[in-house]
Amino acid sequence: YERARPSAVLRSLLEWHWHIYPFAVLGVFLGRLYLDVGPTIVVLVVTPVLAARGTFASYARVREAHEAALRTLVLALESKDPYTAGHVERVATYADYIAEELGLRPAARRRVHAAALMHDIGKLAIPNQLLNKPDRLTAFEYERVRRHEEVTFEILRRIDLLRPISPSITARQPRVERAWPRTAIEPCVIAVADAYDAMTSTRAYRRALPREVAFRELRDNVGTQFDQRCVDALIHAVGQRDQDGDSVWVDIDEQLWSVMPPVMGPGSAGLGDLADAPAR
Repeated sequence: YERARPSAVLRSLLEWHWHIYPFAVLGVFLGRLYLDVGPTIVVLVVTPVLAARGTFASYARVREAHEAALRTLVLALESKDPYTAGHVERVATYADYIAEELGLRPAARRRVHAAALMHDIGKLAIPNQLLNKPDRLTAFEYERVRRHEEVTFEILRRIDLLRPISPSITARQPRVERAWPRTAIEPCVIAVADAYDAMTSTRAYRRALPREVAFRELRDNVGTQFDQRCVDALIHAVGQRDQDGDSVWVDIDEQLWSVMPPVMGPGSAGLGDLADAPAR
């Protein structure tokens, strides 16, 4: 299992159990009203509370259905692209690391995680022969594969949870450090996590880059492709977990973390790579 920081545990408790505390206060309040006024006042107070609870339960069911739809889309993508099965999970994990280091709010962290899982969903529109080509893509093929970003944008902008960040997930949007004060931080997080996993995973045309090389490439592209604070957060988080002996994976098959290439080819190779990164 992965060792959790006390602050992260506290945030999780506050996030998932906050709804209990108002009911505790309400119970004390109703008890006092019952003693002072009688049972009639309890009925008058409890009725709107129960109505509000029903509304909250309905919202929770809608959210669960929403998350189930996301998982279904990811499964569909994994069945089409063997590389993606491990890639999206790793990107989501690295994105979680960065979001935690940056101290993002729970709602922002949920958006980051969901967007990381969905950032390559547009590959569903890409022919299999391109996704699974066993060598480097030509310039024409690469541009064709990059069109998956347009499909991803169209899908994400129709999802309430991810609509606020959908424009910035595509490569055409600015991801430089100076853009952070004016745009959401979530796309910057995903860009760094995606590039790091692409560089540290083996492709059919090159082996995985050493971690130190990947870190250097990220630093060298700060201000043009990546945000300084996101890069620093990833490097610190990965280094800290290595020192603590924590594994990247918790409930994921170890094979998904392996840098062995997929049996059917690179699987959209190059989409998250930095151009001409040195091979080991």
